[in-house]
Amino acid sequence: MSQSTSIPKKQTRVRDHGYDNYMEIEKKVRKILKFQDLILAQPNNMLSISRLDSISRRIGFKQFESGRFILKFPHVFEVFEHPVQRILYCRLSRKAVSQMEQENEALLRQIPDAVTRIRKLLMLSNTGRIRLEHVRIARKEFGLPDDFEYSVILKHPQFFRLFDADETRNKYIEMVEKDSSLGVCEIERVREREYREKGIDAEDIRFSFIVNFPPGFKIGKYYKIAVWKWQRLPYWSPYEDVSGYDLRSLEAQKRMEKRAVAMIHELLSLTVEKKMTLERIAHFRMAMCLPKKLKEFLLQHQGIFYISTRGNHGKLHTVFLREAYKKGELVEPNELYLARRKLAELVLVSPRKARVDKELANYRRDGLEDDGGVGRDYIEDGFEVKGNGGRGWKDGDESDGDVDLSGDSAYSDEGDSSSESGIEESCTTE
Repeated sequence: MSQSTSIPKKQTRVRDHGYDNYMEIEKKVRKILKFQDLILAQPNNMLSISRLDSISRRIGFKQFESGRFILKFPHVFEVFEHPVQRILYCRLSRKAVSQMEQENEALLRQIPDAVTRIRKLLMLSNTGRIRLEHVRIARKEFGLPDDFEYSVILKHPQFFRLFDADETRNKYIEMVEKDSSLGVCEIERVREREYREKGIDAEDIRFSFIVNFPPGFKIGKYYKIAVWKWQRLPYWSPYEDVSGYDLRSLEAQKRMEKRAVAMIHELLSLTVEKKMTLERIAHFRMAMCLPKKLKEFLLQHQGIFYISTRGNHGKLHTVFLREAYKKGELVEPNELYLARRKLAELVLVSPRKARVDKELANYRRDGLEDDGGVGRDYIEDGFEVKGNGGRGWKDGDESDGDVDLSGDSAYSDEGDSSSESGIEESCTTE
């Protein structure tokens, strides 16, 4: 008896803790974004703590949980006492507001790229049209603004057409004309780069994908043979029209299965962070002829994709493109991704460090002189004065007799009388 050399249909998922840790941080970021929306919806962008507790129950928080939550992230939320009402309020910190402004600016600057993404997304559809609601649900993944229906779709009538379907009464986005120059998959660019840099045989890399199995994944001899055969299997491009082919043969079905892998690979490549939830990928299943059992299908190719169940008590499945990540970061980051990651960096800052930073900021603010604009930089075991001709004292300095107290120095004779008297009094006491 000889074992089969085909990839097994059912496989157990092997965890990769790098992606799971990424989703643990993402879970906190999603909760923070919900709080940000609540605060920004209020007048003057601030909300009383007592009212926050009652409103936060709408987004799934329990009683008295919201107050403890915002105190965990002092770099994102700021709690202060109202000067008139004398009750506690919360608002976004300066760093959080700066991060939001940076993300909005990056979102507006990459609208031309968003137009290209939507054009390629429509070309992946077998009918050239996609429901508007499905794109709206996944607008954050594709880097689209909230008003993308106007700023991206209606503002570019040469590329898109918006219409209502008679049979379903749903709005659809349809491409006006197919552009063959956009019909190049991301995996094809990767193959060309691999061929030029590593000099791999052209026949071996012609239809292959970059495979990187998670740690602990068991690879037997027959499984290696099956993967090698699957890598050399030809398939039709996701941008190619396959309506004219006879798909009843076994060979055609194998090619369509590999085409589905390339379709999901291209769909994830069009996203900003090279990841998308499994539920949102399922929205495009009918339009892109994807398999019904998507999770089992993706588990067959754990070297290309990774499914993380972290982030919502196992109810949320996030699909990562493995080749796009290295050590928990994008290999080729973009401006919008970097702006979003700054919020994650604020989340990771501990409350203890935030308190220390606040104390240091108050200490420096108290050390500045209002009269004359001369600032003092305090250092440990001494101080230093900045000015024209200013001198600095530190412990162990033997240059007391050489101090110049003339008019050219930082201190005048008239202004030093109080300090000299204070020095004399301290000497007498000693």
